[in-house]
Amino acid sequence: MAPTLADVLAVSEALWPAAGAESWDAAGLVSGGPASEIRRIHLTVDAVLGTVDEAIELDADLLIAHHPLLLRGVTSIAEDRYKGAILARLIRANCALLAAHTNADTVETGTSATLAASLGLANLHPIVPGLPSARGIGRIGTLPEPTTVGRLARELATILPATAGGIRVSGDYDSPVSTVALCAGAGDAYLSEPGVLAADVYITSDLRHHPASEFRENARVGGGPALIDVSHWASEWLWLDVAARELRDALPGVTVTVSELRTDPWDFVVVQ
Repeated sequence: MAPTLADVLAVSEALWPAAGAESWDAAGLVSGGPASEIRRIHLTVDAVLGTVDEAIELDADLLIAHHPLLLRGVTSIAEDRYKGAILARLIRANCALLAAHTNADTVETGTSATLAASLGLANLHPIVPGLPSARGIGRIGTLPEPTTVGRLARELATILPATAGGIRVSGDYDSPVSTVALCAGAGDAYLSEPGVLAADVYITSDLRHHPASEFRENARVGGGPALIDVSHWASEWLWLDVAARELRDALPGVTVTVSELRTDPWDFVVVQ
């Protein structure tokens, strides 16, 4: 007998406890009936038209997205807008939708921990500790061997899936790096955290001009880490394989697949 959506939600809570989500977040079940049977789960970073159609073509009973579809309030789910179209398609196909967002960022095997593991970082601890203290926002760790900012950026280019934005760096190519702070996804809110300032480099996504410029100038005056800005989608996509393995272990007999569709919003870049 196949597990129900309620059973999967219990597994999700064990893997990514709702208590670990940020107060502003909208993680959790978006659509679907708890009594429905779940035989196939599809994982994606973003619930967009392409990944929803992919889940339906795979005959998935549940789509788990990292980013919540309804993070901000809506007043209509009419099908002439993409959120309404997505929900309508999923409901017609009897495919539920679940968001595992900041609650999946903070756990020991979450998005930042996965990115840290891909770099081989040791002695890991969060930038902002949670409860328990091993959980929390971002990760700080040491490389197995010292490198430089430029070489680390090149390594990230081989680890992360390719995107139009590539890898952007603020700092000298040959600056030495041993300690790395990172936050998968948007992390400019943590630029002033002591652990970030004490690192040799900070890796994150969606860095805006003014915060990055101020950070760069302060580093020139008083010292501080280089910045490496990577695709938001790419930095979190690595986690999907980890989540898939955890779900397969907890739900034997359920088929779990991972989307390889690039949902980074940029299609190409013109280099000047």
